[in-house]
Amino acid sequence: MGSRKKQMADAIKEGKKQIAFAKLNNCPTSPRKMRLVADLVRGERVEKALNILKFSSKEASKRLETLLVSAIANWQSKNEDASIEEAELFVKEIRVDGGSMLKRLRPAPQGRAHRIRKRSNHVTIVVGANNNTQS
Repeated sequence: MGSRKKQMADAIKEGKKQIAFAKLNNCPTSPRKMRLVADLVRGERVEKALNILKFSSKEASKRLETLLVSAIANWQSKNEDASIEEAELFVKEIRVDGGSMLKRLRPAPQGRAHRIRKRSNHVTIVVGANNNTQS
């Protein structure tokens, strides 16, 4: 491996060390309901985001809270020597995508049927460290 290629690989590796992510697949909530809660914590600091999710009355907030705790634990396993308070972690990115759909039929009047779509979603949280304020 050439010296420039190795330097670039090391720089990419250091950059990836500052972020961590967690995924929740096939969560049985509609993406629209999950996005309402996800928009509350996007860009917030981790401590504030956990408080928002803890005291939110939405059902989706409990799932997002456990996912955020998982992302924080993933960051901590990457950076064992650093502390969470000094790193000033924040929710860098949160993405809610549609998942698989269960299609069901509900009887309707006069021999007809209506299709019921039970939606699910995939959530991805990316947590990053804010090192700009330390210098």
